[in-house]
Amino acid sequence: MLEGEIFIMNQYSSVKKNFMMNIILTMSSFIFPLITFPYVSRILLPVGTGKVSFAVSLISYFNMFAQLGIPTYGICECAKVRDNRMELSRTAHELLLINASMSIISYVFFALAVLFIPKLREEYLLYIIVSFTIFFNAIGMEWLYKALEQYSYITIRSVLFKFIALVFMFMLIHEPGDYIIYGGITILAASASNVMNLLNIHKYIDMRFIGNYHLKRHIKPIIIFFAMACATTIYTNLDTIMLGFMTTDANVGYYNAAIRIKTVLVSIVTSLGTVLLPRVSYYIKSGMVKEFYRIVNKV
Repeated sequence: MLEGEIFIMNQYSSVKKNFMMNIILTMSSFIFPLITFPYVSRILLPVGTGKVSFAVSLISYFNMFAQLGIPTYGICECAKVRDNRMELSRTAHELLLINASMSIISYVFFALAVLFIPKLREEYLLYIIVSFTIFFNAIGMEWLYKALEQYSYITIRSVLFKFIALVFMFMLIHEPGDYIIYGGITILAASASNVMNLLNIHKYIDMRFIGNYHLKRHIKPIIIFFAMACATTIYTNLDTIMLGFMTTDANVGYYNAAIRIKTVLVSIVTSLGTVLLPRVSYYIKSGMVKEFYRIVNKV
């Protein structure tokens, strides 16, 4: 009995640690802009920061289409089979193939938008640079690392790249025309660390062709999670998109500065749910009902 209690306490400690690491990860995504914003806004002025904010918000729609519901669904599915390397590898390969295919389609629509929408065509270089988010998110497979509860690795890697981006920010941005560089550094801070995910992924799954893939089994649940992602993305980004098309880049810059604090607070609240998702998925798949209710009651 004592050993069982110790085991349960260790599990709770792990969840607490993951929660804290995920808070640090989430906070770093917003602390980085908060630290750099006074300097950047003084150099680039509201027009420059507004251009980048609008570009990031717009690309988030193309990224949402490329990712479908995989960022959340992938955590659930991979967590269920994380004790079986072969099945974990097969599931990860299937989701990666779907993600890669949708990313290609998303880039096609993005290219058409840049060609035919004057506002985008005027700043095509900025949008191309920011669109690398789609590529980095596809190869990063962060949902797999979250399913395996590798929050310490995710957080350390992410914070390291944000620190590098911070140094670049002060080194390279010196005049209003550097807003394109600012856009590139923003993407470096947010997504470039996913390259490390790809290089490190062999520790957890086999990269060789496994075969016996069943992509169709993922389509329906992915679409359901995609609908949820649509609601979230529209809610969080449509305001900036509307401002960008209806008013000026300067107005977008002012508005973006105002909503940063609110975004930080909301993200802290949602961090715990993200951390619990792989653990409860594993418990349900393994039939560990008692452990499932125990951890939910603890939360």
